[in-house]
Amino acid sequence: MRSPVGLLDGPPPAAGAEGLASHEARLGRLPVGSEAQGLIPMLEASGLQGRGGAGFPVGRKWRSVAERSGGRAVVLANGAEGELLSMKDRTLMAARPHLVLDGALLAAEAVGAERIALYVGQEHTAASASLRRAITERGGEVMRRAGVVVAPSGYVSGEATAAVRYLNKGVALPTSTPPRPFEQGVGGRPTLVQNVESLALSALVARFGDAWYREAGRRPAAGPALVTVSGPVARPGVHEIALGTTVSELVAAAGGLQAHVQAALIGGYFGAWLPSEQALALSLDPAALRARGVAFGCGVVAFLPAAVCGVAATADIISYMAAASARQCGPCLFGLRAIAEATGRLAGGTPAPEDLVRISRWSAQLPGRGGCRHPDGAAGLMRSALEVFAEEFSLHQRGACQHGAPQRKAA
Repeated sequence: MRSPVGLLDGPPPAAGAEGLASHEARLGRLPVGSEAQGLIPMLEASGLQGRGGAGFPVGRKWRSVAERSGGRAVVLANGAEGELLSMKDRTLMAARPHLVLDGALLAAEAVGAERIALYVGQEHTAASASLRRAITERGGEVMRRAGVVVAPSGYVSGEATAAVRYLNKGVALPTSTPPRPFEQGVGGRPTLVQNVESLALSALVARFGDAWYREAGRRPAAGPALVTVSGPVARPGVHEIALGTTVSELVAAAGGLQAHVQAALIGGYFGAWLPSEQALALSLDPAALRARGVAFGCGVVAFLPAAVCGVAATADIISYMAAASARQCGPCLFGLRAIAEATGRLAGGTPAPEDLVRISRWSAQLPGRGGCRHPDGAAGLMRSALEVFAEEFSLHQRGACQHGAPQRKAA
């Protein structure tokens, strides 16, 4: 299931941060100078895609910044991780800070960056402390160039333009108009915004080569990945897999299911619900998932027990997503809020006569109309719920629930 070299190899993550001496003894020296300058073609050849959710090719992103840098770019290592179901980034930063720092330093060398900002969610205190200690261990030039920036809590705080805006103006809200960060970002400079797992993988590619990365997955997928598993499994939490591993194999590695499940949420709150049988058969290969209309996203696999109402679970997520929006445009401020309110009425047993019809219509109309992709993700999850829990939604529209939740008939 695992590559011979992994992101979490070495001391058990529960033991805390790996120190610099152990890190270097285990992985060897970091490429420097001309070796680092040649990393962009190697990343392009590897096929490494970003692990922050969008899956954009890492080599192409680095090249876009390098072409505009003039030696004055900024690297923003994104560890905000506002997705409530994901724990991979905070685990990686807390346990392997030097691997993340390696990736950030290599990126700075490759794109011509003077500054490295390690952008870490304020609730991830162990990760922040670990990275600060790692910077101090490196000393000298690294201490001058790199620093931890505490990101405010919130789902949208980790969006690339929101992160740049926070460093510039202290407001972690997305922007929708050009220029984009790779053109003009932090301090008006070309800025590489890259997820911390992507940076750590880049450091492994730099050491072991693009062929290593391609062979580390289950072909045609390439590379290892961190996945957060939750729900009724024996060992929930972060697991490292070879991309292309099936969900059923992931479950086995997590100790197996401890209760009957009816569905799984793949990809997190920007992902999709699938019936359990379909989910277990899936290959965790981003390309194969896209072909089926599912996103690998931030690497979340969350199982819903059969005893839990799918309508209620979805209502909780949509309510959170509505509250977590940037509130900068109508689709979030009004459209997403309307969907959340209607779903909440259905879940709570007080549906209006046309709630289910409206939710279906609104969730189809919302995508592509917002100032950022937040409403798109929420609407996509809602559409998947309407399909997977169709019978349950119909029952709730009639004031009933097959899970026995207290219901009140609609007037």
